[in-house]
Amino acid sequence: MGAKIDKLKKIKKIRIHREGTTTLWYSAIAIFAITFLVYYLTGSQILLGLTGGLLAFLWLVVLNFYRCPIRYFNGETEGIVVAPADGHIVVIEEVVENEYFHDKRLMISIFMSPFNVHANWFPVDGKVKFVHHQNGNYHKAWLPKASEENEHADIMIETPDGKEVLCRQIAGAMARRIVTYAKDNEECYIDEHLGFIKLGSRVDVFLPIDSEVCVKMGQLTTGDQTVIARLRK
Repeated sequence: MGAKIDKLKKIKKIRIHREGTTTLWYSAIAIFAITFLVYYLTGSQILLGLTGGLLAFLWLVVLNFYRCPIRYFNGETEGIVVAPADGHIVVIEEVVENEYFHDKRLMISIFMSPFNVHANWFPVDGKVKFVHHQNGNYHKAWLPKASEENEHADIMIETPDGKEVLCRQIAGAMARRIVTYAKDNEECYIDEHLGFIKLGSRVDVFLPIDSEVCVKMGQLTTGDQTVIARLRK
């Protein structure tokens, strides 16, 4: 019980994601160098202030993108499917998934704008059966064809009661790098990071067709916090 309380106390803490550490350091050095060069060449304090202010603003935008809140799901996780990402629901529909399942699945999709947290969480507890990366196009992430045609990474998870859940990280028109931490045959849990997608992108979750949907179209989601569905026993 004490450990659970300690976890809950950390929910509001925010750190910088490891994917952005190098970028932020190098960009900070570049900003300092450019600002110094502008002042050295012009001697204008006004131009120095304008240049420094604009570059600092851009750096803060990048910092916001790489923020990584520490979160823990408050409740029992058995049969629960949580949002793997921050964003909003763009798809809730039954689809025929022919790549792995070859039958009907319930697909719930979350679109992440460049202003959302871009860390991804595991949607369910279980074991990673496999991870597969597929090269592809860079259509706008909210388009239906993006799920199959865009570059994506598929993570198949088997829950403790034998249900299979597919989580798909999808690159968008701006996103050009998908990072996946999930590994074949590893145990995985809600609260753990599945991966990271840079810039605007999308995450699809394919569930058993009889799953109970707990969200609606357009609803905002918080990764690792919003319950998007419940699996039937």
